[in-house]
Amino acid sequence: MIRTQISVDKELYKRAKRVARRKGISLAELCRQSLQEIVAQEPLDRPWLAFAGIFEGSPSDSTSVDEVVYGRETP
Repeated sequence: MIRTQISVDKELYKRAKRVARRKGISLAELCRQSLQEIVAQEPLDRPWLAFAGIFEGSPSDSTSVDEVVYGRETP
């Protein structure tokens, strides 16, 4: 795990501590969960992965994946 330091204003700090206490978690865990939630909304580095598994078909339908994705025929 990487340790980091952030600066927040006093009011945000107090509100965040209150939320963390209400959830029964540390302020650090609240920050980790919040960051994870925001980061999960960002597009993937490989945007085509967002479509993985959403199409119906049989395994034989995927024989042309290399051709479509990489521009080459499968052996």
